[in-house]
Amino acid sequence: MTLRSLAASLAIALFLGLASDAPAQTQSKGDDAPSAGKADENKSNSKADDKAKADEKGKTDESKVKLEKATFGGGCFWCLEAVYERIPGVKTVVSGYAGGTVPRPTYEMVSSGLTGHAEVVQLAYDPEVVSYEKLLKVFWACHNPTTLNQQGPDFGTQYRSIILYHNEDQKKAALKSYKELTAAGAFADPIVTELEPLKAFYPAERYHQDYFRKNSRAAYCQAEIVPKLRKLKLIK
Repeated sequence: MTLRSLAASLAIALFLGLASDAPAQTQSKGDDAPSAGKADENKSNSKADDKAKADEKGKTDESKVKLEKATFGGGCFWCLEAVYERIPGVKTVVSGYAGGTVPRPTYEMVSSGLTGHAEVVQLAYDPEVVSYEKLLKVFWACHNPTTLNQQGPDFGTQYRSIILYHNEDQKKAALKSYKELTAAGAFADPIVTELEPLKAFYPAERYHQDYFRKNSRAAYCQAEIVPKLRKLKLIK
């Protein structure tokens, strides 16, 4: 990512109000330093117990909440997944494929560019905590919607910018968001994002799920994902 594109992306994030909204968070647990001494170990165990209780309570609370789904594509799904996993109110993020014509595609099939699928993420979110409109703001800010079939070093139709709406309300919200950004001149070039109804979503292979969380120090993650997270102030 060049300094010019990074500066432009930051300006877009500020325009959308994301730089001030997003909470700063640390990277994955795998980067935490090991505890030292028995006292630290006991403290860690206590924290683990507290977290287990909190997780259990969260599961109980979640069962009472009617979650909604949203599906977005904006380049490599590892990038979008890492971003949306850090947005409060987003309960799950699944990397996968959508927008194509071949049922149950594999990564190799999609990478050929012959199936018509895009790499996407599907979110389950609590609308009482985060709105679809806020998820759209994150979408516009975390990738470049003006580059056709390309995001950074990734080229091909599978990396196209696309919003796959689940209902008419999402369609209207996406169109409104697009028109507002266009009218405001938020981007120097025209937005090329596709807007289509979601017909089918196919989860990607297991090794693609939670990729950044498991491989945060990999070269691609450091070069492409970390700058996105820092731009949105999702990590320090």
